[in-house]
Amino acid sequence: MKTTGIMVADQTLARLFTIRHPKDPLEEIADLNNAKGRLHDRDIDSDRPGRAFDTMGMARHAMSKQHSATTQQEIRFAGLVGDVLADHLHRGDFQRLVLCAPPKLLGFLREALSEPVAECVFMELGKDFIHLKDQDLRDHLAKELPTIIQPGRSPAA
Repeated sequence: MKTTGIMVADQTLARLFTIRHPKDPLEEIADLNNAKGRLHDRDIDSDRPGRAFDTMGMARHAMSKQHSATTQQEIRFAGLVGDVLADHLHRGDFQRLVLCAPPKLLGFLREALSEPVAECVFMELGKDFIHLKDQDLRDHLAKELPTIIQPGRSPAA
């Protein structure tokens, strides 16, 4: 039976679990903490945006950035998560992968995944499960993934 990796993440935390058999408990094999994930733009980027003149006239305006500082931080964190997933896939810790993250972060994760990791993703859940206790997480995932996780208490719980 294939080992399934389950990455549960939000902009501040990411936890990687594996499960081998539907009745087994989730085994946490990695966790990441993004200390800057809860900061606001004003806390990350202290400089004001640059100023520019209009093409016609003397009016000046602030130049906009492509992404806010918090969005840039989320993109960097998604890249780190992608690197950790690639490392664990290379080690053989899982053969298929489920991604659980809020929709915005899920999009950044998709872009950050290496090709081998992206190929083993078989389900994405646009949900924020990161703060659930392990057994509650297992119960929620059993509803979403009944062929992977059977409902009820796991033997080691």
